[in-house]
Amino acid sequence: MVNRSVAASFLLAGALLATQAIGAAPARVGDFALIDSAGEFHQLSRYGDKEALVLMAFDASCGSMQSQVDQFEALEATWRDRDIVFGIINATPSATIDAARSAQASFAIELPFMLDSSQLVTRTLGLTKAGEVTVLNPARLSSFYAGDLDSADASIEAKLSGKDAIAAASLSGCELSFPSLDAIAATPPDYATDVAPIVIEQCASCHREGGIGPFALDSHLMLQGWSPMIREVLLTKRMPPMQVDPAIGHFDNDRALSGDQIEKLIGWIDAGAPRGAAAVDPLAEVQFPDRKAWQLGEPDFIIKAPAMEIPATGVLDYVDIDVELPFTEDKWVKSVQFIAGDESVLHHLLAYVTAPDEAFEGGEADTTSVARRFLEGYAPGKVDAMTFPEDTGVFIPAGHKLSLQFHYTTNGKATVDETVLGLYMYDEPPAHENFTRSVAASFRIPAYAKDHEVKAAYTFQEDVVVTGLRAHMHFRGKDMKFTAQMPDGRMQDLLSVPNYSYAWQPTYQLEEAMELPAGTKVHVTGSFDNSEYNPANPDPSKELTFGLQSWDEMFIGYWTYHAAEPNN
Repeated sequence: MVNRSVAASFLLAGALLATQAIGAAPARVGDFALIDSAGEFHQLSRYGDKEALVLMAFDASCGSMQSQVDQFEALEATWRDRDIVFGIINATPSATIDAARSAQASFAIELPFMLDSSQLVTRTLGLTKAGEVTVLNPARLSSFYAGDLDSADASIEAKLSGKDAIAAASLSGCELSFPSLDAIAATPPDYATDVAPIVIEQCASCHREGGIGPFALDSHLMLQGWSPMIREVLLTKRMPPMQVDPAIGHFDNDRALSGDQIEKLIGWIDAGAPRGAAAVDPLAEVQFPDRKAWQLGEPDFIIKAPAMEIPATGVLDYVDIDVELPFTEDKWVKSVQFIAGDESVLHHLLAYVTAPDEAFEGGEADTTSVARRFLEGYAPGKVDAMTFPEDTGVFIPAGHKLSLQFHYTTNGKATVDETVLGLYMYDEPPAHENFTRSVAASFRIPAYAKDHEVKAAYTFQEDVVVTGLRAHMHFRGKDMKFTAQMPDGRMQDLLSVPNYSYAWQPTYQLEEAMELPAGTKVHVTGSFDNSEYNPANPDPSKELTFGLQSWDEMFIGYWTYHAAEPNN
């Protein structure tokens, strides 16, 4: 249990650290992340190899904005050859991506144009006026200077020379408005009616007793105690696990919080995470469905995976096993359900249909493009049975087996996992067979390389319908994008993962299936961060090539699809 006074002390400390007075000594602002108009991900701590990150607040409605943009870009040109990064924060409340891009074009902005439609980062940085500048120290997650644009050059010089921060003159110019945040601050969200429902919907299925989350959010007291961390993971876009660029594609299994939900959660935290007057604690009342029950009735076939002994501590590599099937005739799978033996340690499980003599090692060791029969996968929070799109399914030829890939995470307690799979079969073959095609590349990542780019491509020889996409790299993975190049040359982005995480690798199910005509060339592009500023990197001094172990690397984009024409 978390002591209320201790939790309140953490909250107060967090609020004090986030406060920055103009001209004051460097003050901690904490980590944060923003996506820019080009879909690039920017996180303060990831710039730890830079002397400074310099940001300016932007509001298109301000009459002096063009001259301030010009002055700021001239300042960037002065310092371009030094280890300093410049960017502009579009602080216009609730600005859409299209509106932001239009404003960027109108003002001819060439610097990274970072989107902050919720204005949470702008307010956290203490920016109050359009054209106001902050000079941030990425290594210390602090603000060295916050003030007028005219003093920014001197403040950068002081930062590089190790001098004290320059006191800013009184700010003038257009006031930034924070309508939504001000309304929330005036009337903080209610725990029972505003906050708890968001946590129940988006967080509690993993953050519960026995869940994959490292702590349970099963009461107001627990939520209050963990609220400083919750604030940080929301501002750095680490949680919930949906690292995609929202401007590209729409997905059925989107777990992202809306801007309104994030504003409510952070507004409630900043107000001290009050309990409110409700007599009943909604989080304490949550009842989860029976994870061990078959949701679609008794399966046609049940597969019991071998018992896996999981130690209390340590980093475990993937476990690949084969399961023989007794089918003497062809089968078509309509639905699949996974029942995890111990979901507190089973991070994910992938299941493939493989030939009797096929040695499947969980990756494309020859780095070529291969089409496989991917049955389905289990991931944290994915507890519902999965039914394939209408009149489609996975084909299991007679005599074939299942190849299963397990990924476990230790949680301080030794346990045994015995996972079960349930298969529901078609009575008659469906019209379409599902495939998953890997599009992979060979590569060699130098030691300490922060942004090593890799690309792969494949051309479909038949008309296909794409229904899902999955990015796969290991600890050094930084970002990945999926693009279709039509036979007429037209390019269309289908998925962008600008903030890749090895811990979260779902198949993103397209809300609307994408038809690709024969001759379409699909591209998978991305990059690796092998620097010490990648918090997941186990060893930046190592040069990396393809390898099956998690401390090696892979670069594979998976395309789930079926032929446009029905089966013969």
